[in-house]
Amino acid sequence: MSFLKQTMIVGAALMLSVSAQAADDKPAVVFDMGGKFDKSFNQGVFEGAERFKKETGVAYREFEVTNETQREQAIRKMAQRGRSPIVGVGFAQASAIEAVAKEFPDLKFTIIDGFVELPNVQAVLFKEEEGSFLVGILAAMASKTGKVGYIGGMDIPLIRAFGCGYEQGAKYANPSVEVIQNMTGTTPAAWNDPGRGSELTKGQVDRGADVIYAAAGGTGVGVYQAAKDAGKLAIGVDSNQNHLHPGTMLTSMVKRVDVAAYNSFKTGGDGTWKSGVQSLGLKEGGVDWALDDNNRSLITAAMEKRVSQAKADIIAGKIKVHDYRSNNSCK
Repeated sequence: MSFLKQTMIVGAALMLSVSAQAADDKPAVVFDMGGKFDKSFNQGVFEGAERFKKETGVAYREFEVTNETQREQAIRKMAQRGRSPIVGVGFAQASAIEAVAKEFPDLKFTIIDGFVELPNVQAVLFKEEEGSFLVGILAAMASKTGKVGYIGGMDIPLIRAFGCGYEQGAKYANPSVEVIQNMTGTTPAAWNDPGRGSELTKGQVDRGADVIYAAAGGTGVGVYQAAKDAGKLAIGVDSNQNHLHPGTMLTSMVKRVDVAAYNSFKTGGDGTWKSGVQSLGLKEGGVDWALDDNNRSLITAAMEKRVSQAKADIIAGKIKVHDYRSNNSCK
């Protein structure tokens, strides 16, 4: 057999293999409250899914949850259609993922920000306190009043963990700094209430805060706008939100939910997907702070040096950032 003919056969086999893989690859994602264009958490997942689609040409199914009763229904419908892996976005989908994963043991499920322990479930968690520690340093160093703010979304341990890490970082940079904290609400509606975010921001500004960090999904849009209107600085979350208001967005605490979604889809298709729990922090590239052309002018050399050193020290274990969820306390 000639070399050319052998090459053609091998090439054809590879093409058939790729086609078969693409045919078997049927990923899906169920977004949570706030929608896939919340400019924050959901949107990060959406961008990861879109990156997978662009690179592979494999389409995915999606559903945007608008009320709590839809979560399990949407995940089950995806499973009934043979979709796999199915990515559930947010801790609130944990019970739904667990129920449906038990019914469909041959399918793969990934939950982002939630914990489910089953042989066909992959749980991707993040060390939000580490990334929040870094932006807390920047907030304290940028503050002229010695007072900084934090606005969380739904009042749950996860969101308290953001605020706790932020407070630790701020006090690491300036032990006398005052950190003002508010939560938006106690129901899922807290993730998508820009008006309330604006009100809370104005209240914190009135109390002297001049840098305000939001970890509140779509509610954060109201925080950032109110900070800009008041001539104060804001800090984004999850996605890089620096571009929303260049010049008043000090930075963003980036949480790589896009990578979590992309990796789930990618490994689900190439046969390397693994169940179990992943915990992603600074060392794993799961969280970080954002520096780009939109906020370059706001970050001094001293600020960048201080936060870079703190990041290295956290990775090396020299700085231990307390996780609020370990004891439901910031101590």
